[in-house]
Amino acid sequence: MKTIKNLSLVFLAFVTLWSCSDDDDATTPTETQELNIVETAQATPSLSILVEAVVQAGLVDDLSASGSRTVLAPTNAAFTAFLQAKGFATLADVPNDVLKEILLNHVIDDTNIMSSDLTGATGYTNTLASGPNSTNLSLFWDGTDGVTFNGASSVAIADISTSNGIVHVVDAVIDLPTIATFATTNPALTNLVEALQYADTGMPTVPYIATVSDATAGPFTVFAPTDAAFGDLLVELEITALTDLATETVDAALTYHIVSANVQSSMLTTGPVATLGGDITADATLFTLTDVNDRVSNIVTTLVDIQAVNGVVHVIDTVLLPQL
Repeated sequence: MKTIKNLSLVFLAFVTLWSCSDDDDATTPTETQELNIVETAQATPSLSILVEAVVQAGLVDDLSASGSRTVLAPTNAAFTAFLQAKGFATLADVPNDVLKEILLNHVIDDTNIMSSDLTGATGYTNTLASGPNSTNLSLFWDGTDGVTFNGASSVAIADISTSNGIVHVVDAVIDLPTIATFATTNPALTNLVEALQYADTGMPTVPYIATVSDATAGPFTVFAPTDAAFGDLLVELEITALTDLATETVDAALTYHIVSANVQSSMLTTGPVATLGGDITADATLFTLTDVNDRVSNIVTTLVDIQAVNGVVHVIDTVLLPQL
């Protein structure tokens, strides 16, 4: 992080020099004016494709307006890699509505987030990109080793101050997230991913991995048990690994964690909840889910409304089971 901050200071020095007037009258004092986010990008050669993208998507005025926002700015190399991966020959080949959402997925509004706010922890925030029912998409950040976003993009230059927010230069374009994005990037959900993969090896299957990875699928609501929840399940069932169970048993259990709709936590009501496996019971006051065996799972209040393009994730502390 020290290296990142040093790079930031060098960048700031460059921006300050660039913004000073080069008047012929050297004796006239000049006043340094801090650049806004768009002007800062324009002053940085390695962000020229980002500038082109902002112009093409019609976001110049939005990112030049006064206020406070945090922008994750992909480099030219990041955009080039993204375009190649998506099969676009040039930036102009990207539909403007798609490009706009991609760019908005790099903007966190109404807040200036410094690198020090992220260091040593993990968490979620929302971007300005839109998901189902006009909800804002979530962004997972991990500051335990540098700072990364959605497991794919790392901060290269941090804490660039502008007149209307903070810019962090990142080394990869952050694609619109799927449920799979959040399941695979959060280290507390590794057992859930393994359960999905194991269920996919048998029949019947949803299939799970393909479905949660498909941006056009759903939308779904996923109640995602933590790793600790799966550990407790092994003790409860007196087994040593989830693979001790038949794949159809694991499949049946997983279906009780999926609802065929995008249900944000504020939409949860007390009473039956129709999952793909059958009804479970929600308590909107206690914020719990009860399966058909009267086993109660708490919804983790700090880990709800994790919004992807194909659904929303709420983390729970107990694995739900079909009739035992």
